[in-house]
Order: sequence, then structure tokens, then C-alpha cells
Amino acid sequence: MMPVLHSTKNLEVIEPPTTSRKGVGRFEYTDNYTVFHFGPMPDQIPGKGEAICHMAAFNFMMLEAAGVATHFRRVIPPNRIEFDFARVPHPDAGPLTLGEGNYLIPVQVLFRNELPQGSSVHRRLAAGALTPAEIGLCGIPAVGETLKHPLIEYATMLEDVNRFIGGSEAQRLADLSDEQFRTMRDTTVKVNKVLTEHAHKLGLSHADGKVEYLLSSDARIVLADSPGTPDESRLMAYGMHCGKQVLRNWYVNNGLEIPVNRLIADGVPRSQWPQPTPLPPEFLPVMSDLYRSLSEAWTGERRWNAPNLQAATQAVARVIGQ
Repeated sequence: MMPVLHSTKNLEVIEPPTTSRKGVGRFEYTDNYTVFHFGPMPDQIPGKGEAICHMAAFNFMMLEAAGVATHFRRVIPPNRIEFDFARVPHPDAGPLTLGEGNYLIPVQVLFRNELPQGSSVHRRLAAGALTPAEIGLCGIPAVGETLKHPLIEYATMLEDVNRFIGGSEAQRLADLSDEQFRTMRDTTVKVNKVLTEHAHKLGLSHADGKVEYLLSSDARIVLADSPGTPDESRLMAYGMHCGKQVLRNWYVNNGLEIPVNRLIADGVPRSQWPQPTPLPPEFLPVMSDLYRSLSEAWTGERRWNAPNLQAATQAVARVIGQ
């Protein structure tokens, strides 16, 4: 097993891919969490990896039933999935010959249904990096505003801190034809619709999320990674974030945010970045219950007999805050 760059997953390569043949890989979902683009934070949340693994497997099967092609093969309890593995561009390995096919598309596709507290849209608008017109709005949106139509955005995937990019740059980086790029966008709209409808059935809000894709050796756009889990989507219940945004808020509210963007701009090597303050130990049990409760509610499977989601979110609000 090797860690995925700045991720909470470990990767095991069972069979390496080639330009003409898909490989086989396995993700191990760990109990780590990430905020501020720092990479894994000092603490682990017991049971988080297993909870997210089962949500990811459930979502892949739900999306495949809806007609979305995915790289999912099978779940390996308690916390691994096996998948079709494509060639992965790496910043240190030189350029990848994308046109040959069977590669992970080096672009993230983001979708937004709502603009809750914590959405980067509010920060980018305040900084002048984005205008309301660019996202189809007439003015500055309120925190929590629901969009009339989902907003689709693109970001880089392989940079130290990924950045938002326009559609033209995204298509160039992805090395996709016009038709393939439209298919990737259309698939994202469909994935968002399926996940959002499932969330609504459960009384949850699916505010935003991101997806990743690979281009198969026969030039098909195939959904990858772990769509619709709290590591990739912003899910909310009873006015509470059901995931790491709660912890991010605690760091910010207590003046403990890691200034990653400034450190990178100043050329400070990652090895010299200051280490984040560990969480208070009483935070970990309630976050563990939150992830397990969300997974049980989402999949309909009682694996841990976690508190119901309302009780779990109330406990997080009481112990950690909003």
C-alpha cells in the first residue's frame, strides 16, 4: 500500500495498466481526514475509513444502475474497494502521452447546488477572483443560497494546491475532444442528479461535490474515485455539515488555520510547514459517530448501530460547534 498524494486513501496496485489494457487497483480508506490542502491532519477518526468505503461502494452501484460507467469492481470488507486502474499522470514523472488512452483525466469537475457556509464561492467572490455573472447570478449570493441550476466548475488535480480553471484550460489539460469533454460535463450533471435525489429522499442536503474520471483504452469517459462520500461531497443534515467542514470551522474559529497558500507562495517546503494543532480528544468519538451514522443512513445498512443522524449532528454541535 502507498498513500495517495495529500489524500486519505492508500493505493495498492494489483496489476499495472498499459495504454491498451486497464490495470487493477485497490483503495484502502483510512481514518485520516484533510483540511486546508495540508494533507492528513494529526488525528484519526475511528471508523471513518470503513464508513466512507461502504458509501463509495453503494454510490458506485447506484450510479451504475442509473447508466453511469464507473471504474468500480467490488468492495473488500472492511475498508477497501477494487477498481479498474488507469495510468496516472504524476508531476515528477514527466509528461504522460494522454492521446494513447487509458489514463486518469488530470482535472476535477465540481458541481454546486447550494452555497452554504464554507463554500469557496463566497471566499472567491469576496477576493474578486470570481464575479456573480460568471456563475449566473445577478448579485452577491447569501450564505446558504440555493442555485436555480447546478454550477459546473473545473480545477486542476496534480498541483500542490489545486486551482480553479476555465473550461478551455480544463479541456486542454484533459486532452479530450469536444465530444468527450461534453460527455464528461453531461455525466457530471447526471451523477449530481442521482446523488442529490438520493440525499433528498433521506432528508439531507447535497450542497456540492467533485468527481474525477478516467479515459478508457476505448475512449470512454468512466467515473472514478469516490463520488458522493463526505470526502468528495458536502452533505448537510439538520443544519450541520456531515463531515470535515465542522473541524475546519473549529480550526478557523480558534485561529489555528494553516496558511497553506502563503507557505507555497513563499516557497516553504512541505517538510518545513508548521504542524497543525491536534484536536481535543473529546471531538473524535462524536465525529466517529457522525461518519458512521451518515453511512448507515445513506446505505440503509446498520453496521455499527450508530446513533441516528439527528442525534449524531446534535452531539457534534454540542461538543464541537457549528
